[in-house]
Amino acid sequence: MTTIELNNLSIKNYLAELNIHPVKDRGYYGMYHSPFRTDNNASFKVDYQKNLWIDFGSNEGGTMIDLVMRLDNSTVKEAINKLECKYADMQTGSNPNNQSEPFSFHGNNHLEKAENNQQSGISILKIIPITNQALLDYLTERKINIDIAKQHCDEVHYSANNKSYFAIGFKNDAEGYTLRNKYAKVCTASDITTHQKADTNTEACLVFEGFMDYLSYLTMKNIQHSKVDVVVLNSISNLSKAIDFITSHQKVYTYLDNDEAGRNATLQINKYSRTHNCIHIDKSADYANYKDLNEWLCKTQKVEQAQKIEQQRKPSRGFKM
Repeated sequence: MTTIELNNLSIKNYLAELNIHPVKDRGYYGMYHSPFRTDNNASFKVDYQKNLWIDFGSNEGGTMIDLVMRLDNSTVKEAINKLECKYADMQTGSNPNNQSEPFSFHGNNHLEKAENNQQSGISILKIIPITNQALLDYLTERKINIDIAKQHCDEVHYSANNKSYFAIGFKNDAEGYTLRNKYAKVCTASDITTHQKADTNTEACLVFEGFMDYLSYLTMKNIQHSKVDVVVLNSISNLSKAIDFITSHQKVYTYLDNDEAGRNATLQINKYSRTHNCIHIDKSADYANYKDLNEWLCKTQKVEQAQKIEQQRKPSRGFKM
């Protein structure tokens, strides 16, 4: 989708999907409590006709892309990628002329037809185990255990806008992929990813916003797989698809981002949990000073590495007689 098309997406609908609704709705504009700060006066205005927003309290405003940047504290590129992924079903795409039919190679040594997702404008060319050094370096940079990542992800080569790319691919329940590398985050089809231990196992469920947070959790615990059920939303907008499964468990542990969207989703899960006699434990407090679980992992490991280096530099005092 072009920038113009993304900015034409309804801001009102986007906020509603985040469970943010107007306090006053005048038909052609609405007044909201600001999603960026404590706001008792509902000084955040959305002009439905112009599809623009303004926060009178902070003197900020702009388009849909500007809103996503402000909500997620992200760059323009990150905001565009998020919107393109979220609204993938509104996009169209086609293969380059005379391009051969794509195939994928999987770790079980057989070839099969790869997904050719016309809706997202992305054609998957091949799927292989993660071997590309750039992707391995990216995982190392994010402090993710490589062996754990290889258990849950693939190396996906794909084309978009007649150009070829490669990324770490995390599969979802719709047989699509969230694709991520150092420079981009896109998806072929937006859906949740569930790892269910058994149909009768309702003891506990872990909920993550993105797969990097899920891999971070496994890395920190030094385990290949979770011992209980897991839901990776892949996008906060997918929460409605997962909420019934999440709250069917006796306990729910949420590891969502410490931003407005993550906090709203956490509150929504807490609300549903109470009505379903489910105990909700919000784990975001453990990394309250960080954006998400992966950022906490990265900063924690950097501190530990620095301490080890400093310890190695200290001269030995030898033995005292």
